[in-house]
Amino acid sequence: MLNNELRYFLAVATTGSLSQASQQLYVASSAISRQIHKLESRMGVTLFQRHARGMVLTDAGQILANHVRKSLRDMDNAVAEIQGLKAVRKALVRLACTDGMAFDLFPGLIARFRRHYPSVSFDLQVGTAQAVAEWVRKGTCDAACQFSLAPERDVDIVTSWPAPVLLLLHPGHPLAQQEKIAISDLQDYPVALPEPGTTIRQLFDLSCRLAGTFLEPALSCNNFATLYGATRQLSGAVTVCSHFSVLWRAKQDGMVLKPIDSPTLSQRTLQLQTPASQNRSAALNLFLEETVATLTQAHHSHFPPASHAPK
Repeated sequence: MLNNELRYFLAVATTGSLSQASQQLYVASSAISRQIHKLESRMGVTLFQRHARGMVLTDAGQILANHVRKSLRDMDNAVAEIQGLKAVRKALVRLACTDGMAFDLFPGLIARFRRHYPSVSFDLQVGTAQAVAEWVRKGTCDAACQFSLAPERDVDIVTSWPAPVLLLLHPGHPLAQQEKIAISDLQDYPVALPEPGTTIRQLFDLSCRLAGTFLEPALSCNNFATLYGATRQLSGAVTVCSHFSVLWRAKQDGMVLKPIDSPTLSQRTLQLQTPASQNRSAALNLFLEETVATLTQAHHSHFPPASHAPK
């Protein structure tokens, strides 16, 4: 439990004003102000910059707020474990991912986990790569999956897998019979692509430039479900994705994934991330363990290790 000094300090740090903290705590503003002055005197630092519009944390105040919030999270985790979370009682796991991961992978992972632990519920946030990275850094999610071209800073990477960009097409497509497909082979077909700015689009556009091939997409969209639908409904259409994005759906629908003959398209990894140095609940640890096992097995099934590859 927090003493009054820290409780009042955190309320002002969160709301940004004495009056709002007063309403939240049902304590007079003057009493809150006295406790904060007492805390500042005891620590020998100024914790807030006082402005007419509110209270803004100083660097020292931000450090203290981070430590107090971490202590509260640690206490919540300890209480949860004491109450039997290791047996996985009712718990919430907060996840984040980019759009491609929300199409098939995360619904499948969540469904498989809940078959064994139906008391665990999930909150899934879907956003851009920049938004997901920010959520992980700020600790507003417990775990995230996203494609990356380089190691992310200020997060813990649980593990990562190679995630080359592959061509997704209908089994009746003329290119489905080719072992490898060149960028130039796509000129005669409508190409559906993710919007510019995504890692997959950046790599694909770079591959086109290196190959000296110009491709005008028939469809550009920021929603992978739409791109996937286009390959099934638009005659001759193809799109690009990772095998993780359609881990179960491609097989279910009989869709085909083919490698594209361009080294540039092999630069991505799929990273499973958690906030840096954050204690993990028992439910989260179980979900991470199952996710790592599932994705590692799925990756080896799609790309067998060289020593076990069929001859």
